Amino acid sequence: MKKISLLLTCFLIISYAKAQELVRPITTGVPFLLVAADARAAGLADQGVATSSDVFSQQWNPAKYAFAVDKQGFSISYTPYLTDLANDISLGQVTYYNKIDERSAFAGSFRYFGFGDIELRTTGDPSEPTRTVSPNEFALDGSYSLKLSETFSMAVAARFINSNLKIASEEVDASSASTFAVDVAGFYQSEEIAYSDFNGRWRAGFNMQNLGQKISYDHDNISTNFIPANLRVGGGFDFIFDDYNKFAVSVEFTKLLVPTPPGPGTAVDLNGDGDFTDPGDISQQEANSINYKNYNDIGWVSGIFKSFGDAPGGFSEELKEITYSVAGEYMYQDAFAMRLGYYHESPEKGAKRFFSLGAGFKYNVVKVDVSYLFSASKIKNPLENTLRFSLTFNFGDKYEVY
Repeated sequence: MKKISLLLTCFLIISYAKAQELVRPITTGVPFLLVAADARAAGLADQGVATSSDVFSQQWNPAKYAFAVDKQGFSISYTPYLTDLANDISLGQVTYYNKIDERSAFAGSFRYFGFGDIELRTTGDPSEPTRTVSPNEFALDGSYSLKLSETFSMAVAARFINSNLKIASEEVDASSASTFAVDVAGFYQSEEIAYSDFNGRWRAGFNMQNLGQKISYDHDNISTNFIPANLRVGGGFDFIFDDYNKFAVSVEFTKLLVPTPPGPGTAVDLNGDGDFTDPGDISQQEANSINYKNYNDIGWVSGIFKSFGDAPGGFSEELKEITYSVAGEYMYQDAFAMRLGYYHESPEKGAKRFFSLGAGFKYNVVKVDVSYLFSASKIKNPLENTLRFSLTFNFGDKYEVY
């Protein structure tokens, strides 16, 4: 399907949506890394840092693999994207994990975001021959997790990121941009505790994701973009009513570890004549350019620390940069699951708010998950009216769950 332009598509992908009430939304390069690639997490309102272990843990918290029940797992996920704009933009992911022993595991995944085919013309003449390009982005990563005790594990992950969005022309080189990043994660899962009317299990987790160099297409400091480094923290509790029925509740908080974009610069008119060409004067455009250059000069390491206290609006604006989600998951015999969640982002930081529904069905070693999203914001969500699918295969020996 033809697109109006690549610029429009990239704009929608990167910023999700814009509205007049947005003040300082934080945008980054390769934002596809933040999109939930699996239907289970999508049904739980994009959370997975403290939910029970599954094959999809690579994106959310690889430390959970140390608590996996099955020896091995493999999954395929497919997410249509911006279906109102085109029918060939999608996110796909394959994931594999293998438990080395009862205490450790390794995993790998490949995530691919395709923008579909885009037809290009140099003029508006419909009879002109077209040139078709297929921009894409992908991430290839691996992780290792280890139990440090019976109830706590940690993991490290390494990720290669490639973004091939630049369109070649006679004047422009079409080389892709790439970078590396690492994750550091931890996961806590308590023993099963007997309460008066039910048994229960506590869970908690954290993940510092995508810690790495900025990405640039032109290999200069002016056009560099932060990658979506972020901190996920969450907790949950399983209500285990009997051998057949279990209900899990969880909450998750996420903050981008990226500096807040600067506000408008301060113009300087020394003699107050309204003419900014005098010596020492700084026009509004020049002031904005200075602010932008200073922002680009921030390194990725210092940017992580700055992200906790650089919002021009002070502490109240810093709080608005934290998103949260709450979710519940009912499971029957570990073979059927129903999920419900809510995700909230401040209207001043993106206005992404939605409810999610999901279901899972397991037969023998095969499991199918589906999810659907209902927007709760005036700003349209790029995943509205989209049904997401994941297919999982678990095989090998079983490890005991205490």
